[in-house]
Amino acid sequence: MGEIWEGGHSGHDASSQPTMTKNDLILIEGVLEVLPEGHGFLLSPENGYIPSPDDIYVAQSQIRRFKMRTGDVVCGLCRPPHDDERYFALVRVETINGEPPDKRRETPPFETLVPLFPEERFRLETTPDNLSARVMDLLTPIGKGQRGLIVAPPRTGKTMLLQTIANSITRNHPEVKLIVLLIDERPEEVTDWERKVHGEIVASTFDQPAERHARVAEMVLEKAKRLVEYGNDVVILLDSITRLARAHNSIVERSGRTLTGGIDASAMEKPKRFFGAARNLEDAGSLTIIATALIDTGSRMDQVIFEEFKGTGNMEIHLDRTLADKRVFPAIDIHRSGTRREELLIPPQDLNRIIVLRRVLATLSPVEAMQLMLERLAKTKTNAEFLNSLQVESERAASSRR
Repeated sequence: MGEIWEGGHSGHDASSQPTMTKNDLILIEGVLEVLPEGHGFLLSPENGYIPSPDDIYVAQSQIRRFKMRTGDVVCGLCRPPHDDERYFALVRVETINGEPPDKRRETPPFETLVPLFPEERFRLETTPDNLSARVMDLLTPIGKGQRGLIVAPPRTGKTMLLQTIANSITRNHPEVKLIVLLIDERPEEVTDWERKVHGEIVASTFDQPAERHARVAEMVLEKAKRLVEYGNDVVILLDSITRLARAHNSIVERSGRTLTGGIDASAMEKPKRFFGAARNLEDAGSLTIIATALIDTGSRMDQVIFEEFKGTGNMEIHLDRTLADKRVFPAIDIHRSGTRREELLIPPQDLNRIIVLRRVLATLSPVEAMQLMLERLAKTKTNAEFLNSLQVESERAASSRR
């Protein structure tokens, strides 16, 4: 399945094969990073995909043999370093992305796969009192391959909303690979995520350099792409794309063209590539990315970053400060939030009722609309029951007019 000896990272000719017993080998798993020189290392998620002395060296011949790429999750056997080596070395590949290693050669690259509109919906509704999930299921449905933006002023409940999405997906769709990516976040927020959400939490806190923010995001994206190539449905929840763009702006090589707010024109390239990777793929899996964008922070740069991403997604949720100040949660501005091509995700009979619902809510202010929505949802146990109640009321109104 793999090669018994591929040498350590010492710079010398490793053609001599040492005799090893089974006890000499250690079973390990890590995410591959291929370096420009051709060899690579298996990085540990526990270290946030940052290089460390515990990384496992992977020889160039192994990478070429199985056509491995950065982001592949590799499981195999490694041996301890010899006297003149610094790293443990991978000597046998057992699986790549949970499959036999030979499958890697036959798997087409992410970039060559055909993107489609999301066609299968994630069901977010869980319990009757989880009103945030029920509202999103009705008015801003999320499909497999969605590219969604949560536009949020400060203190409007974006973290709570993201955690609701995360917990709904892990509960209703346990087969989905969920990755929560926290960039430039407070350490206590990271702990809160780790305790409340069952999924992979990858964080680069605000006390880390911008280079680390960018690197962690790149490794998470590459890992997600490799999993999607293998037919998996992957969801990345990013908080926030604004801070990721800020990080790239501070490390990018200056192009000489500066946008309003002090952003270099080339700084948006990689954040846009990250967000743009979300897609539903033909004959493969799907990559869903739901990212938060910060507005009304007092920073002109943040506003420009939002404008750069505005319209690039196919789902937007706008949070409203007035709603949050009145303690109405979820603080979603119903009039400005929605999903493109929602008819592909919602059954026709439900869609017709939701259209009628939106027409009614459109006559109200954002606060009144959400208050009415929550009040009516609280009287029913499921969204199906809620939609049926709308149908009954509509029929009664029609008969009374006769």
